[in-house]
Amino acid sequence: MALDPRSGFCKANSTFYSKRKPIALPCHQAIDVTTFISSQSHHGHVALIDAATGREITFPQLWAAVESVATALSNLGVRKGDVILLLSPNSIYFPIVCLSVMSLGAIITTTNPLNTTAEIAKQIADSKPKLAFTVPELLSKLADSKLPIVLIGDNSITNSKIIANFESMMRTEARQNRVKDRVTQDDTATLLYSSGTTGASKGVVSSHRNLIGMVQTITGRFQLEQGAQAFICTVPMFHIYGLAAFATGLLASGSTVVVLSKFEMHEMLSAIEKYKATYLPLVPPILVALVNNADQITKRYDLSSLQSVLSGGAPLSKEVIEGFVQKFPSVAILQGYGLTESTGIGASTDSLDESRRYGTAGMLSPSMEAKIVNPETGEPLGVNRTGELWLKGPTIMKGYFSNAEATANTLDSEGWLRTGDLCYIDDDGFIFVVDRLKELIKYKGYQVPPAELEALLLTHPEIADAAVIPFPDEEVGQFPMAYVVRKTGSDISGSAVMNFVAKQVAPYKKIRRVAFVASVPKNPSGKILRKDLIKLATSKL
Repeated sequence: MALDPRSGFCKANSTFYSKRKPIALPCHQAIDVTTFISSQSHHGHVALIDAATGREITFPQLWAAVESVATALSNLGVRKGDVILLLSPNSIYFPIVCLSVMSLGAIITTTNPLNTTAEIAKQIADSKPKLAFTVPELLSKLADSKLPIVLIGDNSITNSKIIANFESMMRTEARQNRVKDRVTQDDTATLLYSSGTTGASKGVVSSHRNLIGMVQTITGRFQLEQGAQAFICTVPMFHIYGLAAFATGLLASGSTVVVLSKFEMHEMLSAIEKYKATYLPLVPPILVALVNNADQITKRYDLSSLQSVLSGGAPLSKEVIEGFVQKFPSVAILQGYGLTESTGIGASTDSLDESRRYGTAGMLSPSMEAKIVNPETGEPLGVNRTGELWLKGPTIMKGYFSNAEATANTLDSEGWLRTGDLCYIDDDGFIFVVDRLKELIKYKGYQVPPAELEALLLTHPEIADAAVIPFPDEEVGQFPMAYVVRKTGSDISGSAVMNFVAKQVAPYKKIRRVAFVASVPKNPSGKILRKDLIKLATSKL
């Protein structure tokens, strides 16, 4: 195979190959991701720390709790293939739930605690979970569902739907002889919901092999010294970024995960200082805030233990990278690119030098292959040519849940994933994301599908037509902006439009700017010309 060692490109099959050292996957087919993680040798002691209370869970306690909860679930009749819903903010119990469920061959589906009752009901209707884990403050969001509930936290609450308390589950005597179905690497482990281009959220089906591949990529990437590292977890565990890194991946390396239930700048910085954290994963807006407030931060907090920040969600600009390097010279910036459909894996920069390829998403992750394909003709392209990025590798999803059409549109017969991102790969094998075919709005790392908000706006009796676009913002990345066509005779205001949407969606999906137009620009087939509206919106900046 004639491979260009510099770019990783093979002319014979128009494929780019990763220049990183390949990952090793277990030869044994009958292994689940929980068993794989628990069998990794390391010298780590503390697995999880609750930043708010200081409560610690050691590795022996973690694996004992996983066995106990798995036994309790088995006693409740949970079997291989059953779906279990987890609705919870970040907590030290989140990984225990996930690992217990997956050890049985059951499937974990997570949802955003900020989602509305209606949004959660949609996911329940689609995934049909057998039971749900949740916390007291989110109980009301499951009030209309018929789901039996395991409550994490306050055990004094009485509710006819509560069938068990998590704390007591963790004290269940683990039975080695419980009903244990044979779980293989091909079986489904997680069902995470990803916003589709059509506005309908789709369930991404990932296998145990996908997750094992993700674990191996993460532990290999950081070359973690045995048990000597502490990671701060502020990114949401329900999302692939948090689930991949914190609820599974890092526990295989013996690293300590310090969990914050939500992002709050002071709490995050205090936790770095208190627990001598070495790694800080975050999204670009938080990195920008660190740069902008660096002088006050370094006076108030001792961040000397910090070795690296890991940024995901969008490539960082030269100004942000250099601003950070100037303010925090001893901390390396590492970046990552991945999708829910690729189990969070795709490309990364693994050193400051690599991140200084300004605007790059990084080099292909280990064992990952890529193609750059002309979206019009399907022709595969070479180095420095822009087209849609296709990915193939051990972490690529099995498909979309109960959605053969969406799967066929995204995965081809050879296992190539169409990412929907327009990219090019340069002479040295670095990927650059030029634009999104998928048009998702990235608000603080959350994905907001414009089509979902457009459909909602069209239900308003005074709105004739609407289009939603990403509006750039230094603090949050992008927020949804609406272009609205009023019905004849209506004088509906921008604030009324915003309030109408705000009442029906999660806070991160709110429309934060409205402009009124005579008509929405569309192409001959009726597709909204979002690029024209983005130009119009940003021309006044």
